[in-house]
Parts: sequence; structure tokens; C-alpha cells
Amino acid sequence: MKQSQPSHPFTHAAHYPVLIIGGGQAGLSMSYYLKQQGIAHLIVEKNRVGHAWRNERWDSFCLVTPNWQCTLPGFPYQGSDPSGFMEKDEIVEYIDKYVASFQPLVAEGVAVTHLRRNAADIFEVETAQGVLTADQVVVAVGGYHLPVIPRVAAKLPVQVKQLHSCEYVNPAALPPGEVLVVGTGQSGCQIAEDLHLSGRRVHLCVGDAPRVARRYRGKDVVEWLDLMKYYDMPVDRHPLGVGVRDKTNHYVTGRDGGRDIDLRKFALEGMQLYGRFEDIADGVARFGGELKKNLDGADAVSENIKDSIDTFIARQSIDAPVEARYVPVWEPPADAPRRLDVAAGKIAVVIWCIGFRTDFSWIDEDIFDTCGYPGHVRGVTAVPGLYFLGLPWQYTWGSGRFSGVARDAAHLLEHVVTHRFRQVYGAIAS
Repeated sequence: MKQSQPSHPFTHAAHYPVLIIGGGQAGLSMSYYLKQQGIAHLIVEKNRVGHAWRNERWDSFCLVTPNWQCTLPGFPYQGSDPSGFMEKDEIVEYIDKYVASFQPLVAEGVAVTHLRRNAADIFEVETAQGVLTADQVVVAVGGYHLPVIPRVAAKLPVQVKQLHSCEYVNPAALPPGEVLVVGTGQSGCQIAEDLHLSGRRVHLCVGDAPRVARRYRGKDVVEWLDLMKYYDMPVDRHPLGVGVRDKTNHYVTGRDGGRDIDLRKFALEGMQLYGRFEDIADGVARFGGELKKNLDGADAVSENIKDSIDTFIARQSIDAPVEARYVPVWEPPADAPRRLDVAAGKIAVVIWCIGFRTDFSWIDEDIFDTCGYPGHVRGVTAVPGLYFLGLPWQYTWGSGRFSGVARDAAHLLEHVVTHRFRQVYGAIAS
């Protein structure tokens, strides 16, 4: 969809009351609220609005949460399939229609290289196209910045193609041959399934990521968790506290209307499962011996979630059908392989699905912990006028998703308005 704003609107203005860095769902949500309040602002996006959805998802990608959870401010899902799961092109269309609905001012193709405060407590934002200044800044670039490729990758034979999950497109785009997928978070499991369904021989390294059932006792599990107010739980009330931010998401899929991802079933169908990827020497990859433990652990998490649903149903006296519990369809043999000759010629591709690292090195403020994570309370930092939005578990489970970013943006709006009030009336008083 063609956007009406100019490519670099800040060529006509160098200072803004608010700058938003990042043009994904978080930055757009913040822009929506600011525009509702009549607060002048600019979104600065280094690529194109919605870039990650357009360019860093594979062709068969779809949401794992139902469409009814897509509740960007002022633009809830309006399609005909609220219980379905939008595919990649539909997600992009949803973003584009959101942009068209309120026409935010966006500077696309503008990468921010440095953010700092000057002596007058004005934020200076350096870009390749020039320097912008702002009274307040919302950093809305999410938390997934640098694809993780382990050092051991350098030991793989040169003839083996390597790529990160964000570079995967579809099976046909890969050279012919077998594929080794490393990691079983949502991306790893869904990419492994995509390859498996295409007829590719897949080797999958199984980590300790948990899984969740798609449906249970007559409803999508997401609907049950929503009724149980799980998605309203603040991070500081979560049993793991802020530690939940480091946990891998549960794997499941919305593909073909939504279903479980059962790695044991894949094994029965010919997918080769291993434990965690450990090392490679002389062209031979070595894996850990925790395959059974990891499969059992993933199943246990899924069953524990069902336990909590059962308890909720009983307490609320809900009339819900009874459903038999999961029974493992496959067990790893005692002599499950722990080595794979990658140099032998059968393995054509290795796909690293082991996540991303944050990179806020361009922000010149002393607000980060030893891991580079910004200190904040619901996105509000100790630096007056500097905020974060769209971080995973910033406040709730939905903070980095379509389902919860509106609540976080509305909260930040209150702080933005208060900050502006103090600035204006402070200047008048002085």
C-alpha cells in the first residue's frame, strides 16, 4: 500500500516534541495515541514500516495467537476469521491498513546511529540524513536486534549453507539436500515443520523450549488463558519475575487453522531428533544426551497448563467437555544418535534458530544492566523523557505483541503528557 507521507519529512523540521524510533506495531501504537492528543511527533524507521513482518518472516509464517488478540489502538482485527491465525501477507496488510487509518508522519529508510542528551537536556538523535532533536524519545525497536550465530558455526564445512531463522524463506529457496535445524523455539519448530511437510529430510536439535497445546476442553488454550487473566499478569507478579523475559516462548502453530506441534510425531514420520547442539570437529557435529529430558520437559509444561485450566474450570463451574490427556507417541531409543557427519555430503543447509541479542549500544545513557537490557518501570526509564516500548514482557506477556502493546503505549502517553506539562509550566514559572 502506497503511503502518503514523504520519505524524509524531517528535512522540513529538525526538532520535535516527541521522536519515536522504530516503525513496527509498537512505534505505530505510540504514534496513534500521540496524534489523538495532538502532540507533534515523528516516527523514524531505518527500513520500512512493518519491516520485520515483511522481510524477516518465511513465506508460510503465521501468527500463533488468534486474530482476535490483534488489538492495535483504534484498529482491532476486523476480518471474518477472529479465531483464525493471520498468515504473513495478511499481517502485512493489517499493518498497512493501520498506517492508512491514521496517516502517521514517518521518516522511512533513516537509521538512528546515536542517541544522547545535550547540556540543555534535549535529546539529540543522529542519523545518516542529519541530526534531529526532541524533548522526549520513545525507543520502539523491540528486543530482537542481532541474530545469534554461535562461534561453532565457523567449524562447519564451507560447502554447507548457513542461515539464521530470520533469513529463511521457503524450502525451494534452499539448495537440495538434507537440513539441520538448530533450536526448538517457535521459529525452529515451525521451520522444521515447513521443511518436513515439503518432503525434506530434517535433522532437528531439540533444546529445552516448552510447548503448549493448541486446544483443550473445547477452546483454544489462548482463550482459556485470557479468561484466566494470564495476559493481564504484570511481570513483577509472575512466578519467575523479570526472569521470564529470558525464557523461550512455548511452541505451537496457527498453521492450517492451528494445531499442536508434536516433535515426537515428526520423529515417527522420519524427522531425526537430537539433543542440544554441542560442537563440531572434523566435519562431525556432536549433540548432548538430553533429548528425552527435553521432550518430556516440553510435554510436562503443556500438561501443567492443562492442569491450571482444569482448576479454573472447576472453580468457575464451567460446563466444558472432558478431554483425554496427551500420551507420548514416540520415545527416543536408548542409543539415539549423538553424532552427525555434516561433511559427508547429505547435509546441505544448517538453519540457526537460537534467537537474537539486544543491541542498544547506540543509546548514550547509563540505564543498562550488564546484559545490555534497559532499566525501566513499564517502559519509563530513570532519564526524564526517555521511554521504551514493545520489549518482550515489558509489562505483560503481550507487551511485545499485537495483544498488549496498546496498553503499554497508553501508559507511556500519560508520562509523555505529564512531562510536557512540567516543561511548559516550568518554563513559564521560571
